[in-house]
Amino acid sequence: MKSCNPDSLKKWVKLLAGKIGPRPYSDPKKLEEVAGMLREYLLSLGYRVELQEIFYSGNKYFNVIASGPGQGPMDKSLNPLLVVGAHYDTVYCTPGADDNASAVAGLLELARILSHDPPSQLRMAFFCLEEPPAYRTRKMGSYQYARALRNMTQPLTGMICLEMIGYFSERPGSQRFPLPFMDRLYPSTGNFIALVGNTKSRSFTERFKRAFSSGTDLPAETLNAPCVVIGIDFSDHWSFYKMGYQALMVTDTAFYRNPNYHRPTDIPSTLNYDKAAKVVDGLVSAVSILASEALNL
Repeated sequence: MKSCNPDSLKKWVKLLAGKIGPRPYSDPKKLEEVAGMLREYLLSLGYRVELQEIFYSGNKYFNVIASGPGQGPMDKSLNPLLVVGAHYDTVYCTPGADDNASAVAGLLELARILSHDPPSQLRMAFFCLEEPPAYRTRKMGSYQYARALRNMTQPLTGMICLEMIGYFSERPGSQRFPLPFMDRLYPSTGNFIALVGNTKSRSFTERFKRAFSSGTDLPAETLNAPCVVIGIDFSDHWSFYKMGYQALMVTDTAFYRNPNYHRPTDIPSTLNYDKAAKVVDGLVSAVSILASEALNL
């Protein structure tokens, strides 16, 4: 199986966070251009792609949903789907290299690596409107997509949310936590990837970690906790929780590690593309294994 190319990740991050720059909800034209760019690239890989229209504050935005040949991305499937998603918007003040160009780049690399034979259950979703002011409301792009799946009673194996996968540190004490005692349970050096979910998603998180770790040597730490723990549901997986689906977040832990979070300093040169590529390698393994398990149920 192909492995992720760190240079490819860097190329996408430099395009999104360098050339294009901030991608806030207040610039719908720019977000539409990004959606079009994502669509064209996915089509070039042979995927079927649909743009799901999202209306907010008098403007139109788009989720970009991709699937393999055959069934359409927004069609109901008898088999449980595996959704992997990442948001492509930013807050107004940041170019968003880590948040969330790193995850968009990772999802595009997943698409490239699997393009020769994508699992039929896989849906790759690039979401609009994750950031404020739509954040944690029914107007989020991911909420609209998750609700569409629920409305057509589509079963899911689970949803994997990619949220900031590029910032790592070898400095002792670089990792912070939402609760004081957690520094006794988890590494204090921010050189691992975190797999985070609510309590109802524990079994999905455990299955994902086993499959993820079989494809990469990057350390992965898991946390399943009630959503009162700050950060547990701080991204698009929140929308899937609301629809009763199991979901988890793959993250470098955002503001618990990255000092550039939601700042102008979140630029491409701050990221570790070699480690981000290892995240994608683990993701490729996890998606392949979970999709195969779902077919054999």
